[in-house]
Amino acid sequence: MIVPMSRQLPLSALRAFEAVTRTGSFRAAADDLNLTSSAVSHAIRGLEVTLGTTLFLRERRAIRLTEEGEMLALHTERGFGELQLGFSNVSSRSRPQLLRLHCAPSLAAQWLLPRLRRLLSEVRGLEVRISAGTDYTRFAADDFDADIVYGAPPPEFYSGAPGLQGMDRVPLGTEVVTPLCSPELAPAIRSPRDLYAQTLIESDNKKVRWTDWFAANDLTAPESRGPRFDRSFLSISAAMDGLGVALESTRLAERELASGCLVRPLEEACKDVVYTGHWLVFPRAKRYSRSLMLFSRWMAKELGLETDLFALENGDQKARSAQTQPVNRVPSKLPPPAKRTSAPTTSPKAGRTLRKS
Repeated sequence: MIVPMSRQLPLSALRAFEAVTRTGSFRAAADDLNLTSSAVSHAIRGLEVTLGTTLFLRERRAIRLTEEGEMLALHTERGFGELQLGFSNVSSRSRPQLLRLHCAPSLAAQWLLPRLRRLLSEVRGLEVRISAGTDYTRFAADDFDADIVYGAPPPEFYSGAPGLQGMDRVPLGTEVVTPLCSPELAPAIRSPRDLYAQTLIESDNKKVRWTDWFAANDLTAPESRGPRFDRSFLSISAAMDGLGVALESTRLAERELASGCLVRPLEEACKDVVYTGHWLVFPRAKRYSRSLMLFSRWMAKELGLETDLFALENGDQKARSAQTQPVNRVPSKLPPPAKRTSAPTTSPKAGRTLRKS
């Protein structure tokens, strides 16, 4: 008689293995599972005996996944994640799903908040708590489920955070950066050279500055002499009040452009800058969170992106290693939605070094 495969699975040992790969060490996994480090170590060695292979290489106080360990980690992460999501879907239908979101201030004020009413009406049962700041959250204290950042932080930024053994970084499409001004100033601006006679508003924290835009139009940027702000929403507000011309993302100025409070004086008359500015970042262990899943799917729909967090396991390595792209100089035309890519993971052949155990 053949025993069903489900009865052969050493679930306790697999749970210990998943915890080690998620937290990065035997000690952290033991704390997570309310076990002793020796119990976790014993479970891993038993699993290795059952499989007839080595899953971890012990290097001093560090551990490294072998090729076979990487392969198993991929499946256990998804398997337990699917179970977690399914359990959440069934048990929480009558309870609100809380999403604790950290967000770049200008995107929060200019893009997310104007859509918040629609989000809560379309995604029933979702509760959102938003904290805005220019800093990147490290997720170390488990204060947030996700972070919408301006400019993708490098993978090593999170390397010191305890309990985190992987971050996913999802680019939120491309943005068009172009001169924006009040309707009253627009008639005097017919070509890029006309901006030399205008007051240019500076945004100090922008990845794309006036020097980049003038270079894209084969011109030299004038000496900075206009008002300066450290937030895009302040620059947009200043431009609406007629203080000068702002160089900002059309995504952040959607409402102002739609209402006519701001205009694009050089639309179709210049070369604008297109780049990836904002990213959705979250710990890989949060990928199967129901609240994050609901929010990410809604956001992808709003932005016209193809986003499937479950597809991260199957993404090609080139796409997974996507970073903030260099400035592209293209004609002033809103680009088609960009396909979703995610943060890099180490190839199974290379093995993955986890934290000290």
